Amino acid sequence: MGAGPALAQTAACPALLNHRFPRLQDSAPQDLCQYAGKVLLVVNTASYCGFTSQYEGLEALFAKYRERGLVVLGFPSNDFQQETNDKQKIAELCFNTYGVRFPMFEPGGVRGDKANPLYRQLAQATGVAPRWNFHKYLVGRDGKVIDQYASNTDPMGRALTQAVEKALAAKG
Repeated sequence: MGAGPALAQTAACPALLNHRFPRLQDSAPQDLCQYAGKVLLVVNTASYCGFTSQYEGLEALFAKYRERGLVVLGFPSNDFQQETNDKQKIAELCFNTYGVRFPMFEPGGVRGDKANPLYRQLAQATGVAPRWNFHKYLVGRDGKVIDQYASNTDPMGRALTQAVEKALAAKG
């Protein structure tokens, strides 16, 4: 008797992705292992920040590269006192105002003792916790962190798009 499909999926899931988080729009638990083999851009977001308009660029980046294997993951956070705890208001802003189609998760911590387990691992891998909203972490197909980018890094700017293209071209 061999290992069942669930066991095989767990074995193939990189440690960084071995987490579950509730989806923003309906609180349904989402297993990040479903993104194994994809290039990920993990971003902590906020509704009332000077960088909130980056939702447009993040969605454009996702739309441009999703067919090649990029997934943007948005994690709303009030760690910098610029996010509401009202999930419906966050969802309305993301989906209706900015047309976000990439996966968004329920609000939670991204730094310090309140950081969710994924963000603890991202900070440990890079030595950098988010210093502000819209901090970005690029993760390769192998589930290893490639780099991190400050909040003012334009999602459609040259630095990030070149890094995404390189990551997408790499073998997982």
